Amino acid sequence: MIVSEFLLEKYFAKYEFTADYMFSCSDCDGYSMKYILDQASDTEKEMWENLHMGYTETPGSPYLREAITQYYGMVEEDNIIVASPGELSFMTMNILMEGVQKPHAVVVSPAYQSLYQILESLGCELSYWRAEEGEGEWKFDVAKLRELVRPDTRLIVINFPHNPTGAYLTREELEEVVSIARECGAYIYSDEMYRDLMVQGVEPLPPVCDLYEKGISLWGMAKSFGLAGARIGWIASQDNWLIEQLHIYKPYLSMCSSAPSEVLSAIVLNHPEAFLSPNIEKIQRNVALFQESIAAGKLPWVEKFIPPVAGSVAFVKIKCDGSAMEWSEALVQSRSILTVPAEMFDYPGTYLRIGFGRENFPEVLKMMEQ
Repeated sequence: MIVSEFLLEKYFAKYEFTADYMFSCSDCDGYSMKYILDQASDTEKEMWENLHMGYTETPGSPYLREAITQYYGMVEEDNIIVASPGELSFMTMNILMEGVQKPHAVVVSPAYQSLYQILESLGCELSYWRAEEGEGEWKFDVAKLRELVRPDTRLIVINFPHNPTGAYLTREELEEVVSIARECGAYIYSDEMYRDLMVQGVEPLPPVCDLYEKGISLWGMAKSFGLAGARIGWIASQDNWLIEQLHIYKPYLSMCSSAPSEVLSAIVLNHPEAFLSPNIEKIQRNVALFQESIAAGKLPWVEKFIPPVAGSVAFVKIKCDGSAMEWSEALVQSRSILTVPAEMFDYPGTYLRIGFGRENFPEVLKMMEQ
């Protein structure tokens, strides 16, 4: 298996820690240790204060997996595997494609590179379920997905709330996706990293692992909860074979997660409103400010803005003579403001991903108005 360079992470590595301002981050501001521990119960504080810096259980500590199970209806503690989200994607896709002759998969597009690049590197034939830009929202047409799926399709990869467009499915649309997968026996790998960031008040979708016996739900602490530094994510699935295979794979990679990260994550998961609500309100506030600036004619570089239905990001069409990459690099070099161009998602057109989950968004927006 030969993997290609990770374009977005290479781009971030070049600019993220030298640029003065970030305008395209997909995560929300990280919460302070003090804030997290202020939310903790007495029992959780005692657990933190008496924590020993040893190894933890390979699939994740029981207290963390117990906290995670609160968010699922059909998955118990034994069917959850904790690791970093990127590691989980890498393991899962390798497991699902191992020994499959000429595998076929359908992947949403645009997408975070690991959702398609790992499969491509494994020799998969890929079909892309592409986002369609409408007047008021980005849409994924489920009828188009049905046309892409074949009798031999091994995997369907979805991501809702969607990065980078902010698109979302209805409950009926998601159930139709499950029906399509069930008809051909395909697994569904559902990147749910932005779950519960319901910025327009739409009905939250159930996790795919609760709807489908071959559904695989990926979630974690980075995006929704503001704990990117914890490096904690998890897979939840009813599929016992997959979980057994993940148990086999994981000792070859991270072995176990960080003990402090597991305790902090459990505290947050047991007190979700203290972390989700401020992030949702911040995103809503920043989206409204962005819309006001456009309406006032202060952002002449914006050609079209479709607000996110859910999640923390949007895909904004810009006016520029060259490519989005050229525009972004000129901006970071001249103004020290980092934006993420469409090229980082292998997507054509002059689009930028804009992130709305940061407290300093109004300050950076003012600079983008100049």
